[in-house]
Amino acid sequence: MKPVVDRLKQEYDGKVEFRIYDVDKSSEGQELMRRYGAQYVPTFVFVNSDGAEVNRAVGEVSEDEMRRLLDSLE
Repeated sequence: MKPVVDRLKQEYDGKVEFRIYDVDKSSEGQELMRRYGAQYVPTFVFVNSDGAEVNRAVGEVSEDEMRRLLDSLE
């Protein structure tokens, strides 16, 4: 997933803020897992500018599907 996320991060620069956490090493990542009830890695939580969750994807997601989810944020 990292290559897909890296490409999309560049493509959506200035439009979407990406936050990536290593939940095994990051206490903030572990807290976010608890807050959002995430049980699997990877879990992508899409949050609007108000901080409300608007969508979620769990597991491997195709680049096209990830792009669709990102575009739905606009």
